[in-house]
Amino acid sequence: MEIKKVGVLGCGLMGSGIAQVCATAGFDVTVLEVEQKYLDKGFVGIEKSLVKFAERGPEKGGITPQQKGEILARLKGTTNKADLADCDIVIEAIIENVEDKKKMYASIDGVVKKEAIFASNTSSISVTELLTSVKRPERFIGLHFFNPVPLMKLVEVVKTIATSAEAYEAAYEFAKRLGKVPVRTSDKTGFIVNRLLVPYLLDAIRAYEEGVGSIEDIDSAMKLGCGYPMGPFTLLDFVGLDTTYYITHVMYDEFKERRFASPPLLKRMVMAGWYGRKSGRGFYDYADPAKPVAGKF
Repeated sequence: MEIKKVGVLGCGLMGSGIAQVCATAGFDVTVLEVEQKYLDKGFVGIEKSLVKFAERGPEKGGITPQQKGEILARLKGTTNKADLADCDIVIEAIIENVEDKKKMYASIDGVVKKEAIFASNTSSISVTELLTSVKRPERFIGLHFFNPVPLMKLVEVVKTIATSAEAYEAAYEFAKRLGKVPVRTSDKTGFIVNRLLVPYLLDAIRAYEEGVGSIEDIDSAMKLGCGYPMGPFTLLDFVGLDTTYYITHVMYDEFKERRFASPPLLKRMVMAGWYGRKSGRGFYDYADPAKPVAGKF
Protein backbone atom coordinates (compact mmCIF):
# COMPACT_ATOMS: atom_id res chain seq x y z
CA MET A 1 0.00 0.00 0.00
CA GLU A 2 1.08 3.58 -0.59
CA ILE A 3 1.06 6.02 2.30
CA LYS A 4 0.11 9.56 1.29
CA LYS A 5 -1.75 11.09 4.21
CA VAL A 6 -0.66 10.85 7.85
CA GLY A 7 -2.67 11.27 11.03
CA VAL A 8 -0.96 12.03 14.35
CA LEU A 9 -2.70 11.60 17.70
CA GLY A 10 -1.37 14.16 20.17
CA CYS A 11 0.51 17.41 19.64
CA GLY A 12 2.83 17.30 22.62
CA LEU A 13 6.61 17.08 22.41
CA MET A 14 6.66 13.77 20.53
CA GLY A 15 3.47 14.23 18.52
CA SER A 16 4.46 17.65 17.22
CA GLY A 17 7.92 16.33 16.32
CA ILE A 18 6.47 13.39 14.41
CA ALA A 19 4.03 15.70 12.60
CA GLN A 20 6.91 18.00 11.66
CA VAL A 21 9.11 15.27 10.16
CA CYS A 22 6.16 13.81 8.24
CA ALA A 23 5.27 17.19 6.75
CA THR A 24 8.95 17.88 6.00
CA ALA A 25 9.07 14.60 4.07
CA GLY A 26 6.19 15.78 1.89
CA PHE A 27 3.19 14.12 3.54
CA ASP A 28 -0.10 15.87 4.29
CA VAL A 29 -0.53 15.63 8.06
CA THR A 30 -3.59 15.95 10.29
CA VAL A 31 -2.89 16.30 14.02
CA LEU A 32 -5.65 15.46 16.48
CA GLU A 33 -5.85 16.92 19.99
CA VAL A 34 -8.57 17.06 22.62
CA GLU A 35 -8.49 20.87 22.86
CA GLN A 36 -7.44 23.69 20.54
CA LYS A 37 -5.03 25.13 23.11
CA TYR A 38 -2.86 22.01 22.90
CA LEU A 39 -2.78 22.27 19.11
CA ASP A 40 -1.81 25.93 19.33
CA LYS A 41 1.03 25.17 21.73
CA GLY A 42 2.30 22.28 19.59
CA PHE A 43 2.18 24.25 16.35
CA VAL A 44 4.10 27.13 17.95
CA GLY A 45 6.81 24.60 18.81
CA ILE A 46 6.83 23.26 15.25
CA GLU A 47 7.21 26.74 13.79
CA LYS A 48 10.08 27.56 16.17
CA SER A 49 11.83 24.34 15.17
CA LEU A 50 11.36 25.08 11.46
CA VAL A 51 12.75 28.60 11.95
CA LYS A 52 15.95 27.06 13.31
CA PHE A 53 16.18 24.71 10.32
CA ALA A 54 15.63 27.66 7.97
CA GLU A 55 18.38 29.67 9.72
CA ARG A 56 20.73 26.74 9.22
CA GLY A 57 20.04 26.64 5.49
CA PRO A 58 20.06 23.72 3.02
CA GLU A 59 23.85 23.67 2.78
CA LYS A 60 24.01 22.68 6.46
CA GLY A 61 21.15 20.20 6.46
CA GLY A 62 18.42 22.79 6.97
CA ILE A 63 15.66 24.16 4.77
CA THR A 64 14.88 27.31 2.79
CA PRO A 65 12.29 29.89 3.95
CA GLN A 66 10.10 28.75 1.05
CA GLN A 67 10.29 25.13 2.22
CA LYS A 68 9.33 26.25 5.72
CA GLY A 69 6.12 27.74 4.35
CA GLU A 70 5.38 24.62 2.30
CA ILE A 71 5.88 22.37 5.34
CA LEU A 72 3.52 24.43 7.49
CA ALA A 73 0.94 24.38 4.68
CA ARG A 74 0.93 20.56 4.79
CA LEU A 75 0.04 20.57 8.51
CA LYS A 76 -3.53 20.70 9.77
CA GLY A 77 -4.71 20.64 13.37
CA THR A 78 -8.11 19.39 14.46
CA THR A 79 -10.20 18.37 17.45
CA ASN A 80 -12.60 16.39 15.23
CA LYS A 81 -11.79 12.68 14.87
CA ALA A 82 -13.72 12.54 11.60
CA ASP A 83 -10.86 14.50 9.98
CA LEU A 84 -8.71 11.36 10.25
CA ALA A 85 -11.06 9.33 8.05
CA ASP A 86 -8.90 9.27 4.91
CA CYS A 87 -5.49 8.90 6.57
CA ASP A 88 -3.31 6.02 5.34
CA ILE A 89 -1.43 5.72 8.63
CA VAL A 90 -2.31 7.09 12.09
CA ILE A 91 0.52 7.44 14.60
CA GLU A 92 -0.42 7.73 18.26
CA ALA A 93 1.76 9.83 20.55
CA ILE A 94 -0.45 10.56 23.57
CA ILE A 95 0.21 10.00 27.28
CA GLU A 96 2.08 6.77 28.09
CA ASN A 97 -0.93 5.09 29.68
CA VAL A 98 -2.38 1.79 28.45
CA GLU A 99 -6.03 2.56 29.08
CA ASP A 100 -5.88 6.06 27.59
CA LYS A 101 -4.22 4.72 24.45
CA LYS A 102 -6.72 1.88 24.07
CA LYS A 103 -9.67 4.26 24.47
CA MET A 104 -8.23 6.55 21.82
CA TYR A 105 -7.71 3.71 19.32
CA ALA A 106 -11.19 2.33 19.96
CA SER A 107 -12.73 5.76 19.37
CA ILE A 108 -11.17 6.14 15.91
CA ASP A 109 -11.27 2.52 14.72
CA GLY A 110 -14.68 2.95 13.12
CA VAL A 111 -13.79 6.39 11.72
CA VAL A 112 -10.48 5.77 9.93
CA LYS A 113 -10.66 3.71 6.71
CA LYS A 114 -10.22 0.02 7.39
CA GLU A 115 -7.08 -0.39 5.23
CA ALA A 116 -5.15 2.27 7.19
CA ILE A 117 -2.28 1.29 9.47
CA PHE A 118 -2.41 2.15 13.18
CA ALA A 119 0.95 2.80 14.85
CA SER A 120 1.96 3.58 18.40
CA ASN A 121 4.98 5.63 19.45
CA THR A 122 5.04 3.88 22.84
CA SER A 123 8.49 3.30 24.31
CA SER A 124 7.53 0.52 26.70
CA ILE A 125 3.88 -0.58 26.56
CA SER A 126 3.05 -3.86 24.83
CA VAL A 127 1.92 -3.12 21.28
CA THR A 128 -0.01 -6.39 21.34
CA GLU A 129 -2.04 -5.19 24.33
CA LEU A 130 -2.87 -1.96 22.51
CA LEU A 131 -4.11 -3.72 19.38
CA THR A 132 -6.78 -5.54 21.38
CA SER A 133 -8.77 -2.29 21.29
CA VAL A 134 -9.30 -2.33 17.51
CA LYS A 135 -10.68 -4.60 14.78
CA ARG A 136 -7.57 -4.39 12.60
CA PRO A 137 -4.86 -6.25 14.59
CA GLU A 138 -3.06 -7.25 11.39
CA ARG A 139 -2.60 -3.54 10.54
CA PHE A 140 -1.26 -2.50 13.96
CA ILE A 141 2.44 -1.85 14.58
CA GLY A 142 4.83 0.10 16.79
CA LEU A 143 6.74 3.09 15.42
CA HIS A 144 9.00 4.28 18.22
CA PHE A 145 10.61 7.64 17.43
CA PHE A 146 13.25 9.24 19.65
CA ASN A 147 13.39 12.70 21.18
CA PRO A 148 14.00 15.22 19.66
CA VAL A 149 12.20 13.69 16.69
CA PRO A 150 13.41 16.18 14.03
CA LEU A 151 17.05 15.42 14.92
CA MET A 152 17.15 11.78 16.00
CA LYS A 153 17.52 9.38 13.08
CA LEU A 154 16.40 6.13 14.70
CA VAL A 155 12.91 4.62 14.50
CA GLU A 156 12.15 1.21 16.01
CA VAL A 157 9.57 -0.57 13.82
CA VAL A 158 7.79 -3.07 16.07
CA LYS A 159 6.05 -6.19 14.76
CA THR A 160 3.53 -8.12 16.83
CA ILE A 161 2.52 -11.74 16.30
CA ALA A 162 -0.64 -10.42 14.60
CA THR A 163 0.96 -7.82 12.29
CA SER A 164 0.76 -8.66 8.59
CA ALA A 165 3.92 -8.69 6.51
CA GLU A 166 2.37 -6.11 4.18
CA ALA A 167 1.65 -3.60 6.97
CA TYR A 168 5.07 -4.15 8.53
CA GLU A 169 6.93 -3.54 5.28
CA ALA A 170 4.79 -0.50 4.51
CA ALA A 171 5.63 0.99 7.91
CA TYR A 172 9.33 0.21 7.48
CA GLU A 173 9.43 1.92 4.07
CA PHE A 174 7.44 4.84 5.46
CA ALA A 175 10.09 5.41 8.15
CA LYS A 176 12.77 5.46 5.42
CA ARG A 177 10.78 8.04 3.46
CA LEU A 178 10.88 10.25 6.56
CA GLY A 179 14.66 10.25 6.28
CA LYS A 180 14.97 8.03 9.35
CA VAL A 181 16.99 4.87 9.90
CA PRO A 182 14.46 2.16 10.79
CA VAL A 183 15.42 -0.97 12.72
CA ARG A 184 13.24 -4.07 12.91
CA THR A 185 12.25 -5.39 16.31
CA SER A 186 9.55 -7.53 17.86
CA ASP A 187 7.01 -6.70 20.55
CA LYS A 188 9.21 -7.50 23.53
CA THR A 189 9.00 -4.98 26.37
CA GLY A 190 11.54 -2.18 25.90
CA PHE A 191 12.17 -3.21 22.27
CA ILE A 192 15.91 -2.83 21.47
CA VAL A 193 16.98 0.53 22.88
CA ASN A 194 15.24 0.58 26.25
CA ARG A 195 15.89 -3.12 26.80
CA LEU A 196 19.61 -2.28 26.82
CA LEU A 197 19.57 1.34 27.97
CA VAL A 198 17.33 1.20 31.04
CA PRO A 199 19.42 -1.36 32.99
CA TYR A 200 22.52 0.76 32.26
CA LEU A 201 20.85 3.90 33.63
CA LEU A 202 19.55 2.09 36.70
CA ASP A 203 22.99 0.57 37.35
CA ALA A 204 24.47 4.09 37.25
CA ILE A 205 22.04 5.15 39.99
CA ARG A 206 22.88 2.07 42.05
CA ALA A 207 26.60 2.74 41.60
CA TYR A 208 26.06 6.25 42.96
CA GLU A 209 23.96 4.91 45.86
CA GLU A 210 26.77 2.50 46.71
CA GLY A 211 29.43 5.22 46.71
CA VAL A 212 31.28 4.15 43.56
CA GLY A 213 31.67 7.77 42.47
CA SER A 214 30.03 11.19 42.38
CA ILE A 215 27.39 12.13 39.81
CA GLU A 216 29.92 14.29 37.92
CA ASP A 217 32.62 11.61 38.00
CA ILE A 218 30.32 8.81 36.82
CA ASP A 219 29.07 11.03 33.99
CA SER A 220 32.62 12.01 33.00
CA ALA A 221 33.84 8.41 33.18
CA MET A 222 31.17 7.13 30.81
CA LYS A 223 31.65 10.02 28.38
CA LEU A 224 35.41 9.82 28.22
CA GLY A 225 35.83 6.10 28.84
CA CYS A 226 33.10 4.83 26.52
CA GLY A 227 32.71 7.72 24.09
CA TYR A 228 29.07 8.35 25.02
CA PRO A 229 27.78 11.83 24.07
CA MET A 230 26.43 12.35 27.59
CA GLY A 231 26.76 10.59 30.92
CA PRO A 232 23.94 8.50 32.46
CA PHE A 233 22.75 11.16 34.92
CA THR A 234 22.69 13.90 32.30
CA LEU A 235 20.72 11.53 30.07
CA LEU A 236 18.31 10.60 32.87
CA ASP A 237 17.56 14.27 33.47
CA PHE A 238 17.06 14.80 29.73
CA VAL A 239 14.69 11.83 29.32
CA GLY A 240 12.83 12.63 32.53
CA LEU A 241 13.12 10.73 35.80
CA ASP A 242 9.34 10.25 35.89
CA THR A 243 9.41 8.72 32.42
CA THR A 244 12.25 6.38 33.37
CA TYR A 245 10.48 5.45 36.62
CA TYR A 246 7.33 4.55 34.69
CA ILE A 247 9.29 2.41 32.22
CA THR A 248 10.94 0.50 35.09
CA HIS A 249 7.49 -0.57 36.32
CA VAL A 250 6.48 -1.84 32.89
CA MET A 251 9.75 -3.70 32.36
CA TYR A 252 9.97 -5.17 35.86
CA ASP A 253 6.37 -6.35 35.60
CA GLU A 254 7.32 -8.18 32.39
CA PHE A 255 10.65 -9.73 33.39
CA LYS A 256 10.70 -9.76 37.22
CA GLU A 257 14.46 -9.13 37.21
CA ARG A 258 16.33 -6.78 39.56
CA ARG A 259 18.11 -5.05 36.70
CA PHE A 260 14.77 -3.59 35.59
CA ALA A 261 13.64 -2.54 39.11
CA SER A 262 13.70 1.10 40.18
CA PRO A 263 16.47 1.99 42.69
CA PRO A 264 15.20 3.66 45.89
CA LEU A 265 16.82 7.01 45.03
CA LEU A 266 14.97 7.24 41.70
CA LYS A 267 11.65 6.53 43.41
CA ARG A 268 12.23 9.23 46.04
CA MET A 269 13.28 11.84 43.49
CA VAL A 270 10.14 11.23 41.45
CA MET A 271 7.99 11.41 44.61
CA ALA A 272 9.63 14.78 45.36
CA GLY A 273 8.75 16.06 41.89
CA TRP A 274 12.37 16.20 40.72
CA TYR A 275 11.93 15.00 37.15
CA GLY A 276 15.07 16.46 35.58
CA ARG A 277 15.40 19.32 33.11
CA LYS A 278 11.66 19.79 32.61
CA SER A 279 11.07 20.43 36.33
CA GLY A 280 14.31 22.36 36.89
CA ARG A 281 15.82 19.77 39.17
CA GLY A 282 16.89 16.15 38.91
CA PHE A 283 20.35 14.71 39.43
CA TYR A 284 21.46 18.21 38.45
CA ASP A 285 20.02 21.56 39.51
CA TYR A 286 19.06 23.67 36.48
CA ALA A 287 18.58 27.02 38.22
CA ASP A 288 21.10 28.20 35.64
CA PRO A 289 20.38 25.91 32.64
CA ALA A 290 23.71 26.84 31.06
CA LYS A 291 25.61 25.64 34.14
CA PRO A 292 23.83 22.66 35.77
CA VAL A 293 25.07 21.80 39.25
CA ALA A 294 25.21 18.15 40.31
CA GLY A 295 23.30 17.27 43.46
CA LYS A 296 24.49 15.29 46.44
CA PHE A 297 22.07 12.76 47.85
